[in-house]
Amino acid sequence: MNKTEMTRNMMNLLEKSTSAFHTVKAYEEELAANGFQKLELRDKWNLERGGKYIVNHHGTAVFAFTVGKDFAAEDGFRLAAAHGDFPGFRIKPNPDMKSEGYLILNTEVYGGVNLSSWMDRPLSVAGRVALKSDDIFHPTMHLIDCEDPIMVIPNSAIHLLRELGEKGAELNKQVHMAPVMGSCAVSGKEGAEFVQYLADKLGVAKEEILEYELNIYNPEKGCEVGLSKELISAPRLDDVSSVFAIMEGMKAAEVNSRGVQMGIVFDHEEIGSNSKQGAASTVLPTLLEKIYLSLGYERADYLSAIQDSLLCSVDVAQGVHPNYKEKYDPTNRPILNGGFCIKEASKQSYATDSEAVAIMQQLCDANKIPYQKCVNRSDMPSGGTLGSIASAVLPVRTIDMGIPLLSMHSSRELAGKEDIISLAECMKAFFYCIIL
Repeated sequence: MNKTEMTRNMMNLLEKSTSAFHTVKAYEEELAANGFQKLELRDKWNLERGGKYIVNHHGTAVFAFTVGKDFAAEDGFRLAAAHGDFPGFRIKPNPDMKSEGYLILNTEVYGGVNLSSWMDRPLSVAGRVALKSDDIFHPTMHLIDCEDPIMVIPNSAIHLLRELGEKGAELNKQVHMAPVMGSCAVSGKEGAEFVQYLADKLGVAKEEILEYELNIYNPEKGCEVGLSKELISAPRLDDVSSVFAIMEGMKAAEVNSRGVQMGIVFDHEEIGSNSKQGAASTVLPTLLEKIYLSLGYERADYLSAIQDSLLCSVDVAQGVHPNYKEKYDPTNRPILNGGFCIKEASKQSYATDSEAVAIMQQLCDANKIPYQKCVNRSDMPSGGTLGSIASAVLPVRTIDMGIPLLSMHSSRELAGKEDIISLAECMKAFFYCIIL
């Protein structure tokens, strides 16, 4: 696959990944088309050497893995994990509000959001809806993507808030960030309700809708920008760029003849990973142990195997910003299109250790894959990732890595095209240990 095709495929994944549910769905569908067989975690497994499998966990986490044709108990695991959620807004229950003749939606902020970047943009809604069913303990679940822009968070006129032009206005998450869905002055809108809109989209009665997990998203398409089209401006680069790289690694043509290779998409990283679908749960060690038991080994074999395993926590990094250059470390200043970043922090907010870094550097050097080091200023706090959380549950060597971004956690983010390619090539080399 050439660079143009790889970029196009990544942009397609961004368009499909409008919620954590849709990110997992797109990941599953792509790997199923490449021969991965779906398993249920509750079932008994009969795994085969040389097999390719995928497990969905509660809709927003997914684990794809291959078993080497010459697998032996001591081989261990090569793991790479990203996350499918993104900062933004979630829709509350009983969401309909009216104010000054407008239809307003009641929302809550999800994750660390650059609030102002979401204003004055056409916005849509995606996620999951639970419907009544004959089996009370198994409601009917539907994914929904409204696709069309159905709301906007309007800014104030600068004439009314003069501080907008210089310092920017202070935004209250409850008061100022409520999306406008329409005008009550239009005939027929007086009794409009958001849940009724959902029911109409799903083709069900409003009374059938019991609950939902819905987020607001930016439906604008990504695009290539720059004099040489070397940059990508798009929503959800954090962390769909990493999901894409892991997916490309798992799709590589030859299955590694040894060990188990696993590409993971977790949920809830943006709010701390403390959930059944998050990296703080016990689902990953449970799944890895089940693989070993299904291959005829004992728990002691699994416990030994993880000692020589490696986890890549794949998430975006802070690229140096030319207009805020004083915010970055003096000697570790990753630039866009300089290669993906290896992220380090002594306080282990990035779970990188020197042995894991050395492995990754040798792998990249052997394959001529560009990379950079990313370390925060000593007087600036760093963001966290799922790496340190997952490695506390599964004690394996761990490295944090990902492409550098500008405008991280904004409604649209900016990345370097070459960095996305370098990360994908790295994941291919990592999973299959090949010289590209």
